[in-house]
This record gives sequence, C-alpha cells and structure tokens, in this order.
Amino acid sequence: MVLACTFASAQTIDDVIRYSTENLQGTARFQAMGGAFGALGGDLSALNVNPAGSAVFNFSEISITGSNYHRKNDALYGNTTRNSTDNSLDFNQIGGVFVWNSATDSPWKKIALAVNYDLVENFDNQLVVSGNSNVGIDNYFLNFADGEPLGPLRTQQGEYIEDAYLDIGANLGYSAQQAFLGFQAGIIEPVEDDDQNTSYFSNAQYGSVNQRYVRNTSGYNSKFTLNFASQYKEDLYLGASLNFHSVLYDRVSYLDEEGYDTESDIQSISFDNLLHTEGYGFSFSLGAIAKVNQTVRVGASYQSPTWYTLTDDTSQRINSNLAVTDIDFINFTIVNLYDEYKIKTPEKYTGSVALVFGQDGLISFDYSYQDMSKAELRPTSDPSFAAENDFISDTLGAVNSFRVGGEYRIDQVSLRGGYRYDQSPYEDTDFVGDLNGFSAGIGYNFGASRLDLAYSRTEQDVNSYLFDGGIDSAALINRINTNISLGYTLKF
Repeated sequence: MVLACTFASAQTIDDVIRYSTENLQGTARFQAMGGAFGALGGDLSALNVNPAGSAVFNFSEISITGSNYHRKNDALYGNTTRNSTDNSLDFNQIGGVFVWNSATDSPWKKIALAVNYDLVENFDNQLVVSGNSNVGIDNYFLNFADGEPLGPLRTQQGEYIEDAYLDIGANLGYSAQQAFLGFQAGIIEPVEDDDQNTSYFSNAQYGSVNQRYVRNTSGYNSKFTLNFASQYKEDLYLGASLNFHSVLYDRVSYLDEEGYDTESDIQSISFDNLLHTEGYGFSFSLGAIAKVNQTVRVGASYQSPTWYTLTDDTSQRINSNLAVTDIDFINFTIVNLYDEYKIKTPEKYTGSVALVFGQDGLISFDYSYQDMSKAELRPTSDPSFAAENDFISDTLGAVNSFRVGGEYRIDQVSLRGGYRYDQSPYEDTDFVGDLNGFSAGIGYNFGASRLDLAYSRTEQDVNSYLFDGGIDSAALINRINTNISLGYTLKF
C-alpha cells in the first residue's frame, strides 16, 4: 500500500553531508597517488579534479577499474564497543579519451574528448550498536506526540490500522504519524482520555535500558562525465566538463530494546525503519593546467555546485508487549511517498602544483576549498527546510582538503604513494572528525597497455545519531575504510 505524503519527511543536515561527500575513487593509479592530479592530468579520474587533464594525454586510451570495499566500524555506545564489517566488490570506473593532434600550424595543438564513469560514493555499509542507555525509545514518541491531539491517533470504527497510519502521514504529517505509532504500540498514553488531549506519558519505567541497533545501508552516488579539453601552444591546457549524477540509497535500521524495571508495563519494544532515496544531479567544472618550465606544472579548477533532485519513500514497523493485536499490519509493505526535494551542494575551488622529473617520476600537491555552510535543502519556501538551512549555515563550515602524491619509475615498473587530509565539514569536530588517509600502489607498463594495483585506507571519527529526530542518542563511531583496486588501461 502506498500513499503520497504532503508534508516533508525528516530531510536533514545528514542528507546534505551524504551527497556532498566524494570519497577517493577512480582509477587505481589515481587512488594510489592520493588523488593529487590537479596539475598532472593524463588520467581519466583526474578529470574529477581538473577537466583540463584530458588534453595532457598523448594517445587515445580506455581504462576500467574494479575495487573491493572493506568497511570497519567500531561503535562505542553506553560503555560498550561493538565491531562490524562490510565487504563489497564493484566496477567503480570505466571510461575513454580520444585525442586528435592538429595537422596545421594552429596554436591549438591538440583537442581531446573524454567520457568517464566514476563511483563517487559506495554506500554499502553496516553499523551495529549495542549497550545501555538512560534514554529509551519512548522519548522519541513522546517528543513527536507533544502537542498532537489524541483524536486522530485513534483508529475509527471499521478503519484498518494501516489505512489510518498512511492517512495520518499524508494529511497531518510526520510528527502525528510517529505519535500514532507510539500510541498504537502501547508505548505512550494520553494524560487525559479526551480527543482534545495533547499531553502524553510513557508506559515504560527504567533507570536504563538495553538497546541493540543495526543499520544496513546500500547504494551509490555515481557520476558520468562528458569532457572537452585542448592544448594551446606548448604550455597551456584548458578544459570543461559536464557531470551527471545518479543516486540510489537504501537504509534499513532495526532497534530492539529491553531491560525495563520489573514493575514496568512495557517489557520489550522493537522499532524498524526503511528509507529509500533515488534521484539525479548535475554539475559542471572548468580548469586549466600550465607548464611553468620542464619541471614545474600548476593547475587551477572550479567545480560548480551540484544540484540534486531526490525523492524519498519510507516504511516502518513497530511492536511491544502492549501493542494492539493488528500492529503487524503496519510493515515494510506499507509505503509513504514524499514530495520531490532538492539539495544544492557548495562549489569547490582547487589549486595544484606538480614537479615532473622527466621519465623518472613526479610529485604532486592539491589544495581544495569548499564552504559547506552554503549547502541548501530546497525548496527554501518549505518552513522545515528553511529552519534546517539556518541550522546548516550555523553548524557547517569551510572544508580545507590537502592531497599529495608521488610516483617513481624503474623501467616498466611504477611505484606510487599518496596522502590525503579532509577537514571536518562541522565547525564542532565532536560531530564529525577530520579524515586522514594514505595510499600506495604499483603499476606495470606493457607499452600499449598498463596494469595498476592500489591500496588506500582512510580513518575518521563520527558521532552517529540512531534516529534523525526526537532523541539525541548517538554512538561514537571509528570508521576505517580500506579499498583495494585493480585497473587496466589500453592505448590505441
């Protein structure tokens, strides 16, 4: 069963961060060198940093890359630490560049056209949280029920409970719908048995409760790039790209709670949520690379905001030892549809410098700046979005990113290494910490083709809230992401 909801669901700052974050993906060579390609070019994934990079290619070529993603989460919650891991395998890059050298004396020596697919973010992950808390899930329902009249929270004569659930979401909004769930599950009770009552109390008694929370996510944010670049005389490369994003995100969470006082009417609660998001986005980028001399190259690029258009649908299920008998009819087959909404991520500026030592090797450095306080949920005329945008503006700040990479060649073998640092998007790094990562790799050049292997690892501390609103229960997560990538490049 499906019903469209006219009230916005809980799109928050978390959604903005999720779609503004671009993990280090791309070709194995790109990953091995920490993504520091803004002044180098000559790699299809380098187009994500500087679109002028395709004009650096001397030959047309195609490349394909596959990666194994390993996610490890150490979650501290209520003095208990739980470990969880997730592995996935995917083709994360495929593309080609076509180069035409000028046959005349024109100062435009070369033009290049490139098409490339990159996996910007792989959302496959699992988080397991377990421990004691003095804030039970009853506080979630009390928070949303406060101020909601009791009358609509009752099922009408002859009305199915799942119909009432959908109707409340569509006509009264998300808060009333959550209050309905808490009331029908027997978790909260009205202070007065009157349809006009707007105050509620909890049926749960406890000093602390035992909670086990599991969150599984899957999906992707991918980017398809159309690129054009040209070489002017001997020392200048100019380029532009159009980027088309595709988004698919699924998140399912399971909460089990017990350990109440023996005299508590409530003895067990389970509460599960499913979110499905899909949509698309668009951005463009401009860039230039200049050869200062035979050794030094500099680059600069502008990445426009990315404009996402997204739709959400949600499903829920709940139970307790006091729930009404037909509570199981509210389940993941009962779907709330929400109006289309938009996210605008901030623009990004990148400056780069590289030292190229002939055929022996190179060192490259990139610096990027992005002001995350400019991110927006749209339409801004929506009061809930306007309030959240004010919160985003006050909470997020500038992100400074540094990447450095190097390559040393021994005959046909290339040895590579890299380091990256991404500043937290939050002004208060207690929410999300800075990200640090390192990488290494090796490549073998067969002449007309090349095989590359890369290893990359990032680590970041994050305070992850169990629910988007209602209560502030959070787990401190130490995230360690490890990628192993293998890529093949063919020149023609």
